[in-house]
Amino acid sequence: MDALNSLKIVLIQTSIYWENPEKNRSSLSKKIALLITDTDLIILPEMFTTGFTMNPSNIDKNQGEVTLKWMQEIAYKKQTAITGSILFFEDNTYYNRLFFVFPNGTYTTYNKKHTFTLAGEDKVYKAGTKKLIVDYKGFKICPLICYDLRFPVWARNTENYDVLLYVANWPKQRITAWDTLLKARAIENMSYCIGVNRVGVDDPGYEYIGHSATYDTLGNEICFSTNEEILHTTIHKEHIDETRNKLKFLEDRDTFTL
Repeated sequence: MDALNSLKIVLIQTSIYWENPEKNRSSLSKKIALLITDTDLIILPEMFTTGFTMNPSNIDKNQGEVTLKWMQEIAYKKQTAITGSILFFEDNTYYNRLFFVFPNGTYTTYNKKHTFTLAGEDKVYKAGTKKLIVDYKGFKICPLICYDLRFPVWARNTENYDVLLYVANWPKQRITAWDTLLKARAIENMSYCIGVNRVGVDDPGYEYIGHSATYDTLGNEICFSTNEEILHTTIHKEHIDETRNKLKFLEDRDTFTL
């Protein structure tokens, strides 16, 4: 297929050092340095510099800015976009904020809409209110964060996006929901759906077993892993167009606004 209508994507399924941004950036820098093929987009897990901590005051407030600068340096050096969410402090408020950084260093952001009340995230981090659609190399990408996966109305494809992307810290005991919902989001939105999860055990004792994956518009699995590793996947605009033109399911969407 035409490379101009494709995206080469890297999913980094990694363990995360608890509340240690410097060590996580160093570890990820080494992994990213190993990439020798052309890459259009690198995807990192949710809160990839700290783990899913509910104690953001343990982290220096400037670490979000430091990590953003690191992402910009990676993007420029590798000439690729990079995305993932981090703990970010702004205007005396903590956010679980995703950054999508373009190769030229410019960026756009998404604040997690559905904060995870079971862990008390809603009491620590301010929830976002706006959905983000990123236009990148001819693809429209909708990036969301972890718990957002359980809410199909928020992910509903009213913008005709091409890729639905979730970054997560999704634990082992609920991994069946992760697998099932990623596939469902792909099918119902007739888009590629990519989920990037972490591995390892965090400080509170929760185990993570990855299951990072890519599904096509019909819910077919393209890549999947339970190991700490780098996954490569390529998505094609032609597949999206052919499926939607043939089946036209999105034209039968219920009409309502959120």
